[in-house]
Amino acid sequence: MASAAAPESYAFAPEERPVFPGSPYSPTHPPLRRVGYALIALLTGITSNLVNSMVTVNLPNLAGAMGLYVAQVAWFPAVYVAFNATANLTLVRARIQFGIPAVMHFLLVIYGAAVVYQLILPSFPVALFTRAMCGMTMAALSTITLYNLMQVFSAKTRPLALLIGISIPQLGLALARLIPVEALALDGWRGLHLIELGLILAVMASTIALPVPPTDRTKAFEPFDAITIGLMVPGFLLVCAVLSVGRYLWWTDTPWLGVALAAAVPLLAAAILFEHFRARPLIQTRWIGTADMLRFALIAFVVRVALAEQTYGSVGLLTLGGLINDQLHLLFMLVVLAMIAGVVVAALTLKPDRIPLQIMAASLCIALGAWMDTDVSNLTRPPQLYASQMLIAFGTTLFIGPSLLFGILRVLQRGPEYLVTFVVLFSATQNLGGLAGSALLGSLQYDRVRYYTAMLSQYLDAGNPIVVQRLQAGAAAVSGVIVDPAQRTAQGGALLSQALAREANLLAFADVFRAVALIALANAVYLAIRILVVQRLDAQKKATA
Repeated sequence: MASAAAPESYAFAPEERPVFPGSPYSPTHPPLRRVGYALIALLTGITSNLVNSMVTVNLPNLAGAMGLYVAQVAWFPAVYVAFNATANLTLVRARIQFGIPAVMHFLLVIYGAAVVYQLILPSFPVALFTRAMCGMTMAALSTITLYNLMQVFSAKTRPLALLIGISIPQLGLALARLIPVEALALDGWRGLHLIELGLILAVMASTIALPVPPTDRTKAFEPFDAITIGLMVPGFLLVCAVLSVGRYLWWTDTPWLGVALAAAVPLLAAAILFEHFRARPLIQTRWIGTADMLRFALIAFVVRVALAEQTYGSVGLLTLGGLINDQLHLLFMLVVLAMIAGVVVAALTLKPDRIPLQIMAASLCIALGAWMDTDVSNLTRPPQLYASQMLIAFGTTLFIGPSLLFGILRVLQRGPEYLVTFVVLFSATQNLGGLAGSALLGSLQYDRVRYYTAMLSQYLDAGNPIVVQRLQAGAAAVSGVIVDPAQRTAQGGALLSQALAREANLLAFADVFRAVALIALANAVYLAIRILVVQRLDAQKKATA
């Protein structure tokens, strides 16, 4: 049935009907209104990643301000990712049944209220609830970004709306590092929450001032949906908690990590099994189990793991050198420009049969950028990482848009009932891939630091003249402030130990970058082989036809 919000004075043409259930009509708009939709898409797209990125890039500082351990605040990204990845289990059908504005504004109000409560009475439980609402709301904002851009482009060029719309949120993480830390840390980090609240209000105002056209509303939810959602959300939350917290508490030292994984497996398995035998399932399990979709999920997951080189590897290396966000502004300005260039190139080269080539090219860019970073030293600073990080940023947006379009094309071939399945699958690969990437690289870096520390310590022989010289130099460096010779000698030894730890960390980060390069290169090689196999099979079919 038609939405009650639909204007009675306008009769939509058949070609203006929604592409998917729950999506808006797409009439022809005047140029000024198109500009308005484009600006709202830019606001919602950036906001959909910026608000969470402001938290994740400042986790250690937030821990200190809240009087928590870093392992405790690591629950913030875990909760966000779990609710963001599973949000579309609810949101897709909610938009079909209640309409786009009702769902969007309901989430914004609840999320805004949580932020206000956190401002007035900050606490760890409230912060966790705020991150959960942030995850759900930002998932809805990502979709609203696509819907607004669909109003900008004509039906013929509408795939560009999807490509650009999914690429805009990728700018959020880089933009979060451009915000001065002083602005965020104002009055016990209330500055961060005020910016968060300001963005919520800006999105609310803009979407009310210029709403997207209505959608066809009809009953969508079924009672059994609650069972699937009730199993999937806690299952995802447990997996995300393990991935986020594991490298801080360490995997083999914390028994509850294993218990959490052991509990997550039956929860997720029960959800999948329950959906497999439903008449109208949320998740089309038979489609996910096809070779085509399994390959897609694996490739998308692996690329997102490799992209952790930028979010964990390069930033961790520069932090080791004593740099803070405010000293990385130029680096991330260049990253933003490279991401925009990736969107432009992806749009200019976009064709359905070129999507695997685009993803392969993105993997090669990531591999090359990571390999360039393996040549690190004590003198490595942002200028030495400009080229490599721009390559990785370029690969990010060259990958994300085409990969979304690959799945959407498959949904169009199958039918609208497969939309929830694809959206949840795509969101899960990107969210879990990001967490898994940080967990993998962080664990690898920690393990290699221990290895290199032990290896370098073998050369610290007290009888070695070079070691003696370094100890004496360290003692001489503090002679102006320490009078006691024994204390000076001890400080000289401490300075040498610090130098050893710094070198061990540098060698460990070099190994991390090599691992990322190999992962991305292996992904590109697999895609190249797959492309050749498909081309050969197509040639054989044509020859026998």
